Amino acid sequence: MRAADLESLQVVRDFLATLQEGSRDAMRFLTDDVEQVELPNRLNPHGATSDKAELQRRTGLARQIIRRQRYDIVSELAQGDRVVIEARWSAELAVPMGSLDAGATMKARFAMFFELRDGLICRVRNYDCFDPW
Repeated sequence: MRAADLESLQVVRDFLATLQEGSRDAMRFLTDDVEQVELPNRLNPHGATSDKAELQRRTGLARQIIRRQRYDIVSELAQGDRVVIEARWSAELAVPMGSLDAGATMKARFAMFFELRDGLICRVRNYDCFDPW
């Protein structure tokens, strides 16, 4: 992998690690005009498009719903300012959700496509596939 590929990959890895830690600092990895597109899934059946303010709001909401979360990277690919991550995600719930009780673990498989500009994430597309619950 070229140095530019590794740099982009490290930004995305650091972003996911910061989200996993529950840090409020995750927004520092995003451009001011970032766009995140979440394709339809079990939690969000109509999908959604979020800007930075909405991502910050949703991150704060997640801290109320999730006690802790984990991203296990299954595969990764970087080409310049584009990074693709396949990950297994799990989260311990702080509140009941669907048939899951508080304290239960919600799991999903994520495919995330990142675009970077000037070393920051400017676009993300999420394909989230949740395990049955």
